[in-house]
Amino acid sequence: MSEEDASITMSEAVTEGVRVNVRARHSAEHSSPEQSHWFFLYTITIANESDQSVTLLSRNWLILDGTGKSEEVHGPGVVGKQPALQPGQAFEYTSGCPLPTPFGSMSGTYEMSREDGTHFEAEVRLFQLRQPTAIH
Repeated sequence: MSEEDASITMSEAVTEGVRVNVRARHSAEHSSPEQSHWFFLYTITIANESDQSVTLLSRNWLILDGTGKSEEVHGPGVVGKQPALQPGQAFEYTSGCPLPTPFGSMSGTYEMSREDGTHFEAEVRLFQLRQPTAIH
């Protein structure tokens, strides 16, 4: 197993027919441990397995660093988009998270709307962020 493979973490959740898969990894090329800066990339696939179209309206993140300090992030869409997914469609994006520690975690929700006007929160199950050599 390579060092990169060792740092990959995953999570999956299904809420009301919306499946959210996460693959996260440490990004050594964007990190500066000597300056207490670790950077993590995460790729998320949002798949609409329901029988109605859905639109991602906003994101809500809870980010924890290795000291237990938390940060909440709220905002419209993801990577500047508010993807609309027909039944059977998926949307994938990659983003990043800086931390002052070599490990932490993220979890959250996406506010989704259905074509009938109803809203729900799709879960993004907790996933770990960790540098491969970090012990905690």
